[in-house]
Amino acid sequence: MVVKKTVRSPGSATVINAIATGRGSAFGIGLRVEAEAELIDSGVECISREGADTSLMELCTRMVIEHYGVDAGVRVVTSSDLPVASGLSSSSAASNATVMAVSSLLSDEFGLQPMEDFEMLNMAVDASLQAGVSVTGAYDDASASFYGGLTVTDNMERRIILREPMENQKVLIYMPDRKSLTAQSDVPRMKLLAPWVDMAFREVLDGRVHSALTLNGILYCASLGFDPGIALDALEAGALAAGLSGTGPSFVALTHEDSEADIIDAWENLEGDVLVTSVDNEGTRVLE
Repeated sequence: MVVKKTVRSPGSATVINAIATGRGSAFGIGLRVEAEAELIDSGVECISREGADTSLMELCTRMVIEHYGVDAGVRVVTSSDLPVASGLSSSSAASNATVMAVSSLLSDEFGLQPMEDFEMLNMAVDASLQAGVSVTGAYDDASASFYGGLTVTDNMERRIILREPMENQKVLIYMPDRKSLTAQSDVPRMKLLAPWVDMAFREVLDGRVHSALTLNGILYCASLGFDPGIALDALEAGALAAGLSGTGPSFVALTHEDSEADIIDAWENLEGDVLVTSVDNEGTRVLE
């Protein structure tokens, strides 16, 4: 019988983008990557059902095999409803899902001590840095994807300052018809925002997630050339918070159900898609 391990990992949305100060915050969302790992005769074979680049998956898989020190061939197949290069942590989710799936497979099949959560998370972050898909290692995004809920992090020290479940609320995502690769962003220009992003960071530490997300999102719009009016339209329609996610191009709005239709109406004339999902508090996990 072929043994397979399937892992589901959520994407995340930004509260504080860490590029300006090295400290960030994010929360899990209900759009996910699934990774299915199985043993093969030899080598590493990675397939994305959406046709995405698989170099990050391959790197993650090789790093896990090397960690366990086994002579094993592994195939990993991913499927995703997370759009790539959209500011919704598709890279972090893919890394987390791949590392956990391959780790679970190899530790079970070879009777080895499974990796600890923090080891898997750090390996996924290392892979993102090595693959050049992240500026800071995206420890905020990666930790929110790994654990679910809200995380507040020091990305430079790879330290979780705060981790807690998010209030259950609707997450509306406006996704324009363009992509934005984090590693190609104008980092010096974003670092100019540091004093004001630090103000937003203090807001999230004080428990004011909605104001932190909105302030951060509008600041990064100014730096990266996105229209802050998109976030303001959502706020005017009743959103609790709205702003740019990651380095864009997606915008995220948090709301209760009674404002959902009004926000969709406010965004419906924009070019692109509006997705409706929810907060994910479960994080990355093996599916039984």
